[in-house]
Amino acid sequence: MVKIGLIGCGRISKNHFEAIAAQPDAGCVACCDIIGERAREAAERYQIPRWTTAYEELLADPAIDLISICTPSGLHPEHGIAAARAGKQVLTEKPMGCRLAEADQLIAACAAAGVKLFVVLQNRLNPSIRLLRRAFAEGRFGRIYMITANVFWTRPQDYYDLAPWRGTWALDGGAFMNQASHYVDMVQWFGGEIESVAAITGTMARKIEAEDTGAAIIRFAGGAIGSINVTMLTYPQNLEGSITILGENGTVRIGGMAMNKIEHWQFADRRDYDQEVAEADTNPGSVYGFGHSGYYRNVLDCLQGNATPSSDGLEGRKSLWLLEEIYKANGGRGTAVPWPNSN
Repeated sequence: MVKIGLIGCGRISKNHFEAIAAQPDAGCVACCDIIGERAREAAERYQIPRWTTAYEELLADPAIDLISICTPSGLHPEHGIAAARAGKQVLTEKPMGCRLAEADQLIAACAAAGVKLFVVLQNRLNPSIRLLRRAFAEGRFGRIYMITANVFWTRPQDYYDLAPWRGTWALDGGAFMNQASHYVDMVQWFGGEIESVAAITGTMARKIEAEDTGAAIIRFAGGAIGSINVTMLTYPQNLEGSITILGENGTVRIGGMAMNKIEHWQFADRRDYDQEVAEADTNPGSVYGFGHSGYYRNVLDCLQGNATPSSDGLEGRKSLWLLEEIYKANGGRGTAVPWPNSN
């Protein structure tokens, strides 16, 4: 059994607790939150033996193998570095930090301690995305012309008012960094090396430091053009979370609320698995989808030496790199910077 300690019992922790409980060879043995009542409620709801408000207690427990970090994004590097130095395997929610330099410190700390670093990018495991990735890997698109992601969701002011860190530059970032980070990852995952980025962002209706709306344009080294359009102001509820890939021999659009439904699938050739398109659709109850359970399965398989990570620190770094470039390019100023080396 892999014994897990979880820090941060807020909004996203539910997906982690449920995903861990679904694994036959893992269990959450302790949870932590600075708000004691929240940690206690989580422990009761998910039958976790121990809860605490002191993160250090989890790090000092020799029985805990893995620390799952669900705290505000800006704290992920700090908490991950402390876990690594305590000899724990590290799993962190997306994004792995709010600043690339701090993410690099986390990667270095895990390498120095000889522990693994996992960055949760669970949408890569959506059945619809896995089918798309298969077609992409087989070269069915031919030359890719355009990759577009749309995130048209809503987050009312009271969402931000629930916690003082939300929408701040120090701990959260805006619509791109928080809500759209999976879509930023998806665009760069399919687009590859990036040559330049231009962007416009704005805080149009929410009383927060960072942006609630924005658009980014990307030039990939292979010649394709990418775009990411994001807003948290959609009326009256979440409308769309999609990715569309247009190539010389294929067109695919995966939409729904969270890249969960294949809305268009057409290629010049045919493959047996094209018949699985309708079966790949899911109907998640939230924008988080169903991917956390599959992600934890991959993590456990990696720790047991039976798999490679679905997304590790170096993969998580790529999307954070692009997020920083989007913010740097705010106002439409293009940048030309080197693509990060994964080696």
